[in-house]
Amino acid sequence: MFPGGQQPDMAQLLQQAQQMQQQLAAAQEELARTEVTGTAGGNLVTATMTGGGDVTAISIAPDAVDPDDLETLQDLVVAALHDAKRAVDELAAQTMGPLAGGLGGPGGGLGLPGL
Repeated sequence: MFPGGQQPDMAQLLQQAQQMQQQLAAAQEELARTEVTGTAGGNLVTATMTGGGDVTAISIAPDAVDPDDLETLQDLVVAALHDAKRAVDELAAQTMGPLAGGLGGPGGGLGLPGL
């Protein structure tokens, strides 16, 4: 049952849905273009990643390279990638969060149950 017994205007609902879809697409495009950087070992290793999750660069400081201890370097690369992924997730939450809030839930959404 709709609040007040009134049914929502379908044209208005469709317009709202279309606007939200356009905003979501724009936010996704912005996210995919944005780059974030993760670091490890006090910036000995950095990983650059797009908001879409594509790795675009890895930088390794000469001080991080020890031919007798490649395992530490490998761990630093993995840690830098994890840090970059955390930054991507944070960016996605900031970019997409306000739009996702409009998709449903109490006080938001399209005014339809379950949406």
